[in-house]
Amino acid sequence: MTHRLDGIRVWDGTRDVGVSALAWAPDRIEEVTPAAEERWPELCVLPGLVDTHVHLLGFAGEGDGGTDTFTFPLVTTREEQTLHAAANAQKAMRRGVTTLRDLAGDQAQAAARRAFDLGIMPGPRLLVSGPVGMTAGHGDLFVPPAVKERAPLADSPDECRKLVRTWARAGLTGIKIFTSGGVLSIGDKVGWRNHTREELRATIDEAHALGMLVSAHAHSEVGIQIALEEGADSIEHGTELTAAQAEVLAARGTPVGPTLLINEIIAQGKAAASAEARDKAAELVARRDELFRAAARAGVRFVLGTDASGYFVEFGDQLTEVVRMTEVLGFDAETALRAATSDAAASMGLGNVTGRIAPGLGADFIVLRGRPWERAADLTPENIVAVVCRGVLVAGELPS
Repeated sequence: MTHRLDGIRVWDGTRDVGVSALAWAPDRIEEVTPAAEERWPELCVLPGLVDTHVHLLGFAGEGDGGTDTFTFPLVTTREEQTLHAAANAQKAMRRGVTTLRDLAGDQAQAAARRAFDLGIMPGPRLLVSGPVGMTAGHGDLFVPPAVKERAPLADSPDECRKLVRTWARAGLTGIKIFTSGGVLSIGDKVGWRNHTREELRATIDEAHALGMLVSAHAHSEVGIQIALEEGADSIEHGTELTAAQAEVLAARGTPVGPTLLINEIIAQGKAAASAEARDKAAELVARRDELFRAAARAGVRFVLGTDASGYFVEFGDQLTEVVRMTEVLGFDAETALRAATSDAAASMGLGNVTGRIAPGLGADFIVLRGRPWERAADLTPENIVAVVCRGVLVAGELPS
């Protein structure tokens, strides 16, 4: 059955194409053509947002369920965690984020992805990247030392290759590496080195051989430089990005997910975090804005990446992150919206699947009050009228 919206303003992921007739059936946009009459002058259609950096394995109910981001995975069975991951993905979808990439995934998120793809339950498009980290590295230090059951780690080039292959066998779509320490990891220092060059080289080589993109967690200047030199496909955080590194990133078109809100939330004590984490975040944020604004002027390809987990950045806060990108990076509203739709999708290899409203692409879009490509402040959850994901109405009601 073909569905239609005739006479609604469409922003297609790159530009305002004017008042249009939009048709889709089932998960395919069939038509975007000019319409003679504007029926809903207060409304518009834009692509669903694309978040390149989330973490779905967290408590999905209201509040925190009596646990924090560290405790929840220790006291919750894997089967139950998988249900929470699916629920978090659905929460994001209903709030206009129709494509997600989990950057600390394993079999649980891969199971949710398959269920969504098969239509077993409604859900967003989901990519899952498996972490390849070292003992006592950033990825390992979310678990207290006394806990013996830990996520898989790799401590040699051969172990790194094997873990990449293990994640590929499990159906994951990408790999995450660590080239610096982090903020929330326990007893960690942002400037700490993680894997050796030989281990990173083996990881990236094996991932690329298997067609998997590699995302590099990198806060520090040294960590960013290592990721650049070893050929990572994206930089996550990039907080201490230098002018020289910005030039290289801009020339290569390497995407950077700046994760603005989460570091501000931690630094300002707006959510429960240790004093250690607050201090680390505050130190990073202190110089971040001027570095990022200069990098944006240099042409660095910033894309939407929030680090949303439900504990600090909520699923649905992605809209606020886009607005924050205009404030920190100096983007105009339309540039920020491209970074959160068409360019974010293209940066993950999904440019021919989603992120734009065009014939032949997936039917993922938001009906919204306002003109968010002109006024970023219009991009709020309260302004969402309806969300369509994979051609199915998943939130609100379509205008009629």
